[in-house]
Parts: sequence; C-alpha cells; structure tokens
Amino acid sequence: MQALMQDRPLTIPHIFHRAERNFHDKRIVTTTLRGEVSNTFGEWSARVRRLATVLDELGIPQEAKVATFAWNTQSHLELYFGVPCTGRVLHTLNIRLFADQVAYIVEHAEDDVIFVDRSLLPMLWPLADRLSTVRYFVVIDDGADAEIPDDPRIRDYEELLAAAEPFRGRFEVHDENAAAAMCYTSGTTGNPKGVVYSHRSTVLHSLVSLTVDAVGLSERDTILPVVPMFHVNAWGLPYAAVFAGSSIVFPGPAMKPDALLGMLERHRVTSTAGVPTIWMGMLPMLGDHDLSSLRVVVGGGSAIPPALSEGWREAIGIPITQAWGMTETSPLASAATPRSHHEGLDAESLVRVRATQGQAVPLVELRIVDLDTGREQPWDGATPGELQAAGPWIASAYYGDEGTDAFTEDGWLRTGDVATMDEHGFVSLVDRTKDLVKSGGEWISSVELENAIMADSRVSEAAVIAKPDPTWTERPVACVVVEQGARLTEQEVYDHLRERVAKWWLPDEVWFVDELPKTSTGKFSKKTLREQLLGGA
Repeated sequence: MQALMQDRPLTIPHIFHRAERNFHDKRIVTTTLRGEVSNTFGEWSARVRRLATVLDELGIPQEAKVATFAWNTQSHLELYFGVPCTGRVLHTLNIRLFADQVAYIVEHAEDDVIFVDRSLLPMLWPLADRLSTVRYFVVIDDGADAEIPDDPRIRDYEELLAAAEPFRGRFEVHDENAAAAMCYTSGTTGNPKGVVYSHRSTVLHSLVSLTVDAVGLSERDTILPVVPMFHVNAWGLPYAAVFAGSSIVFPGPAMKPDALLGMLERHRVTSTAGVPTIWMGMLPMLGDHDLSSLRVVVGGGSAIPPALSEGWREAIGIPITQAWGMTETSPLASAATPRSHHEGLDAESLVRVRATQGQAVPLVELRIVDLDTGREQPWDGATPGELQAAGPWIASAYYGDEGTDAFTEDGWLRTGDVATMDEHGFVSLVDRTKDLVKSGGEWISSVELENAIMADSRVSEAAVIAKPDPTWTERPVACVVVEQGARLTEQEVYDHLRERVAKWWLPDEVWFVDELPKTSTGKFSKKTLREQLLGGA
C-alpha cells in the first residue's frame, strides 16, 4: 500500500522562498572594511534574484561549479542561494590553503567561475593562469583598495547585479538528489578530497539544526557564524538561519577576538559557533563585555578542552556546547547537550558530559568498530573503536575518486576518529587514528593528554605527538604554549600530570613553543609538528 502524501522534492529553493515571504523584515548585518552594512531579508532576496540572471548572462551552464573565495558576508550568502537555486553547484574555496592546494582543488573541481572578495584578490590572482577551467573572476568590492587587474576575465559583482533584471517567479529544482554544493577536505593526508552535498541532504541537515538538542535555531535568534563559510558551509548555519528566519550577523574579515566580542555584545547575539582557537582567544576578554544575550556557544572542528569550556561558563554563565562532525558529515553528526538522564549529576560529572562529543543527532547513526578485527564494539563507555557514521547527509564517496578505503562495504563512513560510546550513545573521542601514540603495545590518547595539560591555568595551548622510540615503538612528546605573563617549567608540567594520568602516559619531552602551527581550519597541525620533530627542529 502506498501513502497518499504529496511528492515534493526537498530542495534549497523552498528555504529561499520561505525566507523571502515570511521573514522579509529580518536583518542581515555585515562587517566590511568600510564599517557595518545592514539589510533586510527582503533586500537580500531581491539581490539573489538579480544574481540568478547574472549567472545566466555569464553563460554558466547548468550543473557547473561556481566557486567562492570570500569572507562571511551577505554577498556570500547571496551566492549560497543564487547558485544552487538555479541548478548550479556552489563550491566554497578555503582562503587559508596554500596556493598549490587551491590550484589543485579548482582544477580538480573544474570550476567555471570564481566570485572573490576584493581584499582576497591578491591571494587568488597570481594563480589565475594556472586555473584552466575558470572563465571569469567576479570581484566583490568589500572596501579593500587592492588593485584590480585590467583583464577581460575580471567582472565587477555590483555592476553585474545593477545591470541585471531580477528573475521572476519561483526557483525550481526538480531532483532533490541533484548536487547543491561541494567542499574539499583540508588534505592533512594527501590531496584534498571533494565532498558533494545534495539539495536533499542540505535541507535535512538544516532541519535538524533547528532541533533543540542540536543547535536549536529559531526565528527569535540572532546568530553570528564565526566558523568560515568556506569551512563545510559554515557548518550549515547559513542555510539553517535562513530556514528559521533568524537574524544574522556576519563578521566579514573582522576576525580578531576583540572585534568579534564587540559584535556579540552590540547586536545582542544569541547563538554563535566557531573552532576552539577562536574561543581561546576571547576567554581573557569575556569580563569586559556584556554577553548576557548569548544562550548557546557552539564549538567544533576539534575537541573542546574542558578547561576552555568551563572558563566560558565561569565568565558568562554558559559553557561551550561541543558538536562533532567533519566535511564528510555536512558536518553536524552529534551534539553534547545534556539530557534528562544527566539530571542530578554533580558539577564535576557535568563537566565530563560536556567534554564528550555528545549523542548522534536525529537521522545520523554512529557505531564503533575494532581497529583490528572489524567487529562492532559494545557501548560501555570504555571499549574504544573507530567511529563510523551513516545517514542522509553523510558522504558515500568522494568527487571523482572511486577507489578509496574511507567507506565500508556496507556503506558506512570511516571517520578516522577513535572513540568510546556509553549506553546512551554519547561519544567520547579518544583520538584520530593517525594521532594515537602506541607505546609498548598500548594506546595513549593524545587528546586526553592534551586536555590534562591544558587543565593547568598557566597553559594556553598544548598538542601531543608521537616520537619514534627503539624500545617502546612510540613515546609522547608535549608541545606547550604558556599563557602570556606566566612561567612554567618541564618539571611543573610533570608534577601537574602525575595526579591526572597514568605514569607511563607522561611525555618523554616537553617542548615550550611560542605558538602551535594551525591548519587552514584552525586546528592544531600535528602533521607540521611531526615534520618539525622528525626533521630535528
């Protein structure tokens, strides 16, 4: 027996039309190099309609890849909708990658056109002649004074919009499984890999972001997505915010802690999200700002140290809510919001709950599998295994790459993370498989050791890597950044750790460094640290 429901595709045009009609008076604020600019959803949607015409007049084919090289701005949000609503594929390029990686990604994706902020043009233009598939570079004037080359491939975004007639009627995408957007992984091991998101996966991912036990966005919220729009589509938050009708504050290039705190305070932001390094930079300044409007601060991209989350809770009354995911999971897969079975826990136990990666969000399934035997492991909160994921917004393959071992025979994504799961499905990451330290046949979790080191208030940042050892195979080395104005010795690090970890977990060496190298998405670059270590640096 078949159901008697209407068969309507789940596509991004629905999100656009809903916002255009229902939330036309809500506001979008963007910080530019000339100051803040504020527009309504109604004004934004009119520009999206003009952009649709521009894409046609530039001769961009259906299903072509339209790349962006841009900050978090309203103009970028226009592309987020104008491109997929007209049947093209949005491809957000990571502005923090090395030039060779950017060139590789553009060529691999076969991008047809790149929309680039003027302030970022000096980074991109030297690659122009290497990007054989790119016909146009459309420059978005963000107030920078960067020179614009006299070249027939250059177009001006505002001039194109002003000359275009707005598209009339409804945007239609009939196949919900058609590609809507794509992002590339950061390429920490080998070349970056392309992940392609569908209209259906984007709509479902956005819907779940609105649920209370995930991000819980609503029309009453004002959200500031600190996480870049090139980083897994800002974790899907731009789509979710427009879906909900939330007001949006975009930071543009103003990514310093003091500037971000000013925006949070000035615009009475209720929800924000970013990587741990962002929240670390803000922590010393929290007492200087009125952040009473905040109801949720989401952290992701890498594990949130308990000391950081508790530092926020002590300063403003709310901890950082940890979410977990990756490019291949769109990215939201789990969230560490306390549940009813956590009621009555003491303060120390709640800290441990908030330090987990939480429970799988609706429609996502997670399991842990033994690294050696491939058998599914019990949910006992103690037995580790590789974390694997399945669901309607989880990748099934990489773009243009059929031969990969990242997916199991039964279709699950192998995340590369090692984790435990408790009886309620709360995930606790042990480590990345490549970052585990195997000493004397036993595993040492670099994440747990880092968190223990960062529990010392004198430590700003810490990363643990493995050093080859002739006796034990590998031994841990700790790389430590000391808080400004503080003093710390190697012996004091050991004294601090002895009460917190097993004796054989103690690092063989402690390096004190001025800063830790970061990846393009703000994570600690252990690959770089390992290269420095093995190179004798």
